[in-house]
Amino acid sequence: MLQTLVIPANFRFANRMFLRRSFRVRAFTSSSSDYEDQSRGGLPRFYSETLPPSKGNVIRVKGDEFWHMTKVLRLSTNDRVQLFNGKGGLVEGSIQNIDRTGVDFVALTDLKLMPAQNFQLHVFSGFGTLKGGRADWLVEKCTELGASSVTPLLTERSPSISENRVDRLERVILAASKQCQRLHEMILKPPVEIGDILHLIAQSKLSLIATAEAAPVLNALTSLEKETSGLIIVGPEGDFTQKEVNMMMEAGAKAVNLGPHRLRVETATIALLATVMLWSDSQQTPVS
Repeated sequence: MLQTLVIPANFRFANRMFLRRSFRVRAFTSSSSDYEDQSRGGLPRFYSETLPPSKGNVIRVKGDEFWHMTKVLRLSTNDRVQLFNGKGGLVEGSIQNIDRTGVDFVALTDLKLMPAQNFQLHVFSGFGTLKGGRADWLVEKCTELGASSVTPLLTERSPSISENRVDRLERVILAASKQCQRLHEMILKPPVEIGDILHLIAQSKLSLIATAEAAPVLNALTSLEKETSGLIIVGPEGDFTQKEVNMMMEAGAKAVNLGPHRLRVETATIALLATVMLWSDSQQTPVS
């Protein structure tokens, strides 16, 4: 006979509170070894254009990051946090003082500078006409997957992108960088037309265009040698015109297919980016 287990509401509430406290303790007792393992959760991380150069130095954190620290996460004096500058710089420290306009951050370690990843992959995508947060999602996932830059590609079927959207996308990139523990910022570049990237395609040994009538992407990648940089190019809703595809292929780009189904712009961009990044990882020399 099947029996139903009823968990009292007060127990569920207490359990949630215990989990919150447990997470908080783990977050603030992480060791400095977390610097070398960005895939592992660690101290809360906040952006600051200026970082203290050495242990004991104090800087002021204001604006949105101050609000996030104190109003969203409700951090208080002596809580440990990290600051990063988007250029590989990282400092661990604690909140020394809080007032109405900002917090004073005191460094508990010297400034560390982390090298950028070896493989630089640049994304060109025709997402200017996407609506309903779809462009936000595309840029957020490009940040998490490790793209070096994202450029809105202006095409015959996606001829523009509004300025206020660019401001929003830059905020999305910062939030995603903090969430995924990324130390080097992904750059959102100004929109370009296809004619403006032909010279980049000609200079690159790895330039891939997502198109329906092409060989599978894995077939194309297995025939390539390890590269240090590359371009992936995805068209807008309605795809590239044949003239645009011909221009890019004549410049040296290789057309690749992402499967039997018709994909949205953001889906195709992320699928191709993830595939190429995983391929690049597989090309790395194993550590002995």
